[in-house]
Amino acid sequence: MFYKLPKQLEINNLTVSYPHGTVLQNIFLTIESGKLIGIIGPNGAGKSTLLKTIIEQIKPISGEIFYQGAPLKMQRARIGYVPQRAQVDWDFPINVWDVVMMARLKKTGWFSSYSEKSYESVKAALEKVDMLKYKDRNIRELSGGQQQRVFLARLLAQEADLLLLDEPFTGVDFQTQKIIFSLLKEQIAANKIVIVIHHDLGESIINFDELILLNKKIISHDLTTKILNSKKLSTLFGDHIYAN
Repeated sequence: MFYKLPKQLEINNLTVSYPHGTVLQNIFLTIESGKLIGIIGPNGAGKSTLLKTIIEQIKPISGEIFYQGAPLKMQRARIGYVPQRAQVDWDFPINVWDVVMMARLKKTGWFSSYSEKSYESVKAALEKVDMLKYKDRNIRELSGGQQQRVFLARLLAQEADLLLLDEPFTGVDFQTQKIIFSLLKEQIAANKIVIVIHHDLGESIINFDELILLNKKIISHDLTTKILNSKKLSTLFGDHIYAN
């Protein structure tokens, strides 16, 4: 059987501060492809800040980020990002097809025409999330679950190697949750790095291969089963989360 060597994201000594104080302190992480990685932590723990620093929306005070041994800032086209729903202007006048097609800009550039491959990639991505029939619908006319599916299609159409999703399961229906988990696992099987900020400590947490417990610094990074069995979550959320 052909074995693909895992790809690797390295974060070395990352510190991020806002005017009100330090948000992330001395973050060291090594994350490999082929695993679904969940980041969990209380509000204000720096979870979204970590992803925004990786995609260079936020500049750190110190630290370096590498992908496959080279600075990630030199490989921006490899990054795919889905923001929190609250950060998206859902009233912007744009249809579903164009939202997803925008993902191809990193492949074609702003001043290039879209190729046949781009059209096929967008069509295939919308079909995967069962949203092709809504391709001409304005994004603001969709339900929360449908909107999230469109942004997932946008992520797929980009064909990135490093996928970052900020609370993609918030405010979506159960069917959409299943679709998202299924497609993320397909990306993992394709040897991609997938990192998801997750807020639900219920049964869905078992879908993650590894968890990163974050509260301004790394509390733990281990197999999900080990973290759950060790009760390390109580460090962040209190012992009540283990109550039946």
